[in-house]
Amino acid sequence: MLVDILIGIHILAWLAVSLRVLARYDLTAPARLVWLVILFILPYAGLVVYWMFGEVHLGFNFEHRYNKISQQLRSNFPQVMGSKDTMEQVIDPEYRPAFTYSASVNGFNTTLGNKAELMPDPKTTEQRMIADFDAATDHIHVMYYIWLDDGMGTAIAEALMRAAKRGVQCRAMVDGMGSRKLLRSPLWEGMKQAGVEVSVALPIDNIFKILLFSRIDLRNHRKITIIDGKIGYVGSRNSADPEFRVKPKYAPWVDIMLKVQGPIVAQNQMLFASDWLMENPDTPYDTFPYLIQQQPEGYPAQVFADGPTQRQGTTPQFLSILMGHAKKSLVISTPYFVPDYTLINMICATAYRGIDVTIIFPKHNDSFIVAATSHSYYWQLLEAGVKIYEYKPGLLHAKTLTIDDQISLVGSTNLDLRSFDLNYENNVIFYDKGLTQQIIERQQSYIEDSVEVTHDEVRDWPIYYRIWINIVSTMGPVL
Repeated sequence: MLVDILIGIHILAWLAVSLRVLARYDLTAPARLVWLVILFILPYAGLVVYWMFGEVHLGFNFEHRYNKISQQLRSNFPQVMGSKDTMEQVIDPEYRPAFTYSASVNGFNTTLGNKAELMPDPKTTEQRMIADFDAATDHIHVMYYIWLDDGMGTAIAEALMRAAKRGVQCRAMVDGMGSRKLLRSPLWEGMKQAGVEVSVALPIDNIFKILLFSRIDLRNHRKITIIDGKIGYVGSRNSADPEFRVKPKYAPWVDIMLKVQGPIVAQNQMLFASDWLMENPDTPYDTFPYLIQQQPEGYPAQVFADGPTQRQGTTPQFLSILMGHAKKSLVISTPYFVPDYTLINMICATAYRGIDVTIIFPKHNDSFIVAATSHSYYWQLLEAGVKIYEYKPGLLHAKTLTIDDQISLVGSTNLDLRSFDLNYENNVIFYDKGLTQQIIERQQSYIEDSVEVTHDEVRDWPIYYRIWINIVSTMGPVL
């Protein structure tokens, strides 16, 4: 009798979840099909997997509160948002749709007078950041997805502690999952004791509450560094050494970082404020200074940021619009490649219409699932004429995109569904030939340390490997 009751409850639960999948308006047809297959093949475990990972929700009222904070910040500090008129005056007509679309996501328009200095190597990046921390007189705000208590992580923490002791307002925020080891370390406690205000984005301290009411894999993947509202650092590097000791097998992590000045610093400041206020709602809004300081001979730029509280599909749509207006070249470097159909089709279409398209991946990826999924797209990309390179010396972690020697995009976003739908990300799109040429040269240095993937190589992959990568890629819509 009890067994019959349990079976009946399971059947009702399975039917309810299946109907929920069919009724959702925010799922693509492939994702809906994958979930139905999972529920059919794994009728018991599938229910648990869907409960934990099936829907993008951060808990009761989270999205409403986040959007309310963002709207309040935009209303209180409209000077940060830039102007659509500026974009129309300085961006060539063929590229304007991408900048306009970017502004529609979170309100950041094109600003003038920005400058960016490409950091030459990891050690210089660390030294310059520490020097800027030690020179700070008003505030330092940092947000990192991963913060390790290694060489760089400790140096950053110690610089913050020195600054706090001399009266500089210091706020440090980390993701609850990515930096979970730091949160249990003496370094984190030491920052608190020294007067650094610390906070955790999307904390995971109450695991049972998270499993019941939200998703544990929705994370804050941003990398934000603000000094006195005048200087910022943007790029792909976390607060960690290139040796990345949590995964030393794949080291060194190869990142790209820019030191930036100008109005885009204020836009990143607003992103930091929105994340901070979500976890610290009693913080006064006016304790986040927004300095709109245009740099002499600066250039147009704007912040593009995305997250699970924004409308779905914004990043692949933005990138597709950008690629669709390429006239000569498109070069991409990304460590993780799990594209949706919008993006993979646009990359191929860009190559088919005669644009020189190049993508650089790491040869050895720290995620075998992502590596297999990426490989499943190689033949399609090669058939379209895309050049594929695999970087050998370490894990190429730099997320870069350049178009026509004119436009460059640098930030935290990977070309995978996690960055598109599940993570909070921050990037900057620059409109400047000089800076773009420097980033292209950096991309070329990656290519020089890579091996090119050919048609013949992919054609000769064993049949069992082709079956394996295609099975894995079938799960792409829900990875």
